[in-house]
Amino acid sequence: MGGDLADVRLWAGELTALHERFVHRFNRTEPRESALAYMRGLIAPLGRKNGWTLAEQAGHAGPDRIHRMLNRIEWEADEVLDDVRDYVAEHLGDPEAVLIVDDTGFLKKGLRSAGVQRQYSGTAGRTENCQIGVFLAYATPRGRTLIDRRLYLPTSWMEDRERCGFVGENWFWSNFCGAPTLCNLLGLCGPSWHRAGAGTLSGEDTLARDVPTR
Repeated sequence: MGGDLADVRLWAGELTALHERFVHRFNRTEPRESALAYMRGLIAPLGRKNGWTLAEQAGHAGPDRIHRMLNRIEWEADEVLDDVRDYVAEHLGDPEAVLIVDDTGFLKKGLRSAGVQRQYSGTAGRTENCQIGVFLAYATPRGRTLIDRRLYLPTSWMEDRERCGFVGENWFWSNFCGAPTLCNLLGLCGPSWHRAGAGTLSGEDTLARDVPTR
């Protein structure tokens, strides 16, 4: 019991230290507090994690504060991500680290979400109406964590310039086109690494493949 309590206190203290790295990215007290509550909820042992359950975990009466922080208040996610990568470099940085690029599907009912269409989703294990997110993980013997992300835009979106114009810069054609892009970005601003591998966007080939190393 004593060991478990010590671990909880260590996690809580380190989470607060990480939060302090990027708290200046928010210009008001409420989103600063909501960001920390959101982080605590993500690592909490909850059966389901959504706006309501994270709000309950934080002791909020409802999910409004969490929703405002995620959807309404202006803050730059890429700047926070830069702060997180600096933290990762300090605590997990290893010249023999491995980068892992892989995708996951987000099932959707409508047609307006950026990049949505009927396409294979590894999450569902079949073709569904969904978005595909491509994520970059950093793994060393001391730990592993996600350090970047991009939205996959299928050809149907890329050929409709008016529709895809609002998506912004965090997209690319496919994850094999994007994997080197994500990895090369780390050469400019991220922790050191030695080798990288990537999965595919089809359900038929899930073997890791090497991408150029730095």
